[in-house]
Amino acid sequence: MKKVAIQGGGGSNHEIAAKAYFETNDIETVQCDSFEVLFETLRQDNSIYGIIAIENTLVGSILQNYTLLKDSGLVVIGEYKLRIKHQLLALPGQTIEDITEVHSHPMALAQCREFFKEYPHIKMISRDDTALSGKWIQDNQLKGMAAIAPELAAEKYDLEIIAKDIETNKRNFTRFLIISDKGKTEVEDLLIQNKVNKSSVVFALPHAEGSLSKVLSILAFYNINLSKIQSLPVVGREWEYLFYIDLVFEDYNRYLQSLDAIRPLTKNLKSLGEYHVGKRSFDTVSNDNKPLSEQKTF
Repeated sequence: MKKVAIQGGGGSNHEIAAKAYFETNDIETVQCDSFEVLFETLRQDNSIYGIIAIENTLVGSILQNYTLLKDSGLVVIGEYKLRIKHQLLALPGQTIEDITEVHSHPMALAQCREFFKEYPHIKMISRDDTALSGKWIQDNQLKGMAAIAPELAAEKYDLEIIAKDIETNKRNFTRFLIISDKGKTEVEDLLIQNKVNKSSVVFALPHAEGSLSKVLSILAFYNINLSKIQSLPVVGREWEYLFYIDLVFEDYNRYLQSLDAIRPLTKNLKSLGEYHVGKRSFDTVSNDNKPLSEQKTF
């Protein structure tokens, strides 16, 4: 059984994405209070995989995780894009009219604010975690209180869904990265199967005119698609930046050649992982109503 470190409690979107990526419910989750604790857990035990949120289609990048990944020595071995769905959970036997407070992570509350405009009697209260908000309600048998959390949290903590899919934006996706200390072995297996077609790299650039455009031009020459770019300041060096980029390619050798070509133009070029372009959970409402066997993924 695979052990996977997740940020947050059981029943969270991190756990859902982990099960979807590994295509099994048979995983043991290691729950971590923070992403810092998650990375430290993997450093102490290299048999454990990790999964981290890296960006969301509504709120953008989770910037701290770029830095944690770069400094960790761990590598990306895969990705999964999960459609985020928010459920309103409460103790069994209640209706939404019984609810006076709803608890959840601030991001989840914000993404459901339109729904609660119809229920002005419900007070929205921020907590550290979506799924653990549900657990807190169950542990303390709190009637009149609800949590916004994934459906998996309802299953784990014996709660009822009293309002389903209450998120305002139905095209809400989070991209998760699967990280490991066993990156070399994982990449070798993917190379044998000819499945490596994406990578994440980081580098700094000299503070000179056209430095970034030169790098991008070389990547284009080698038919490398830039699917993501994120810049972060280099701490202690004013006006210098690190660039985190995701590259998609069809020819692995051409990809390696492109790295050799841009290396003289960059500082401290480092690969954060080579992997296969990830699937995403299907994002149409009509598909959500189909049996799992008929649902599609990209």
